[in-house]
Amino acid sequence: MSGPISLAPRFEIRQLGPEHQDWANAIVMHSNIFCSPVWPNIYPADKTKRLYQGFFASEYLIAYQIASGLSYGVFDKEYKYKFPSSEPTGGKLHWDWNDEAATNEQLIKQMDFPLVSVAMSYDGSNPIDLDRLKPLFEVIPLLAKSLQRLDETDSRGEVTTHEGTLMRNGTSTKADYEGHGLMKRAAHWLMHESVSKGFKGIEIPCFHDAVIGVWSNPPAPFRGEIVAQLNIKDQEEIDGDGKEVKPYAHVDQQVAKIYVTLG
Repeated sequence: MSGPISLAPRFEIRQLGPEHQDWANAIVMHSNIFCSPVWPNIYPADKTKRLYQGFFASEYLIAYQIASGLSYGVFDKEYKYKFPSSEPTGGKLHWDWNDEAATNEQLIKQMDFPLVSVAMSYDGSNPIDLDRLKPLFEVIPLLAKSLQRLDETDSRGEVTTHEGTLMRNGTSTKADYEGHGLMKRAAHWLMHESVSKGFKGIEIPCFHDAVIGVWSNPPAPFRGEIVAQLNIKDQEEIDGDGKEVKPYAHVDQQVAKIYVTLG
């Protein structure tokens, strides 16, 4: 696909298809469980086990967004396979679901495919079935609470329809490809692509400073606005004695919902 945003020659952006389901899922979940500034600090124990649980719990979410035809990936055209069995199929996920002792480095190596970054999206006029996200929220409980809080504090008030809005839900890059600027370039490319598809805006929840920076400061003529934000350290819970506490005070990370006006 062509557009006003260019990547280094070795990379290209392609629309994701069903054949990329497991790869995209693996990138999103590994990025969240191991690389996020939030979740590894909230849930530091048994990360590999949580990763596997999250992978299966998010199958619906990933499949729905791929089926929308609005999810894209950055592929490395010069990718070198690490396992001989990966090459015949153009890539393969080698995670062993019974190996909960697998290290972060081993998990990354086992993600043996040329898809290296993803931008998952769907059309806001066809909303996700939130009931089918409950298994994922059980794996990462604070995710649901954070998203709900962002909705409750949205400066636009209650948003009753997302007609004409591209809903972004999943911005992740493989850990060994960070630093190439793929997230920013893919984001800018997607803004232009969304205009060509008739969307009026893009809404995205952001749990990382770099992602917040990119989406709140889009290139002209687009305009980004933080419509809701919170800090993880300030989130409160009720403890066993019925008192309000701040169990995540050690995680000083801003979270934001951003709306980008495209036209």
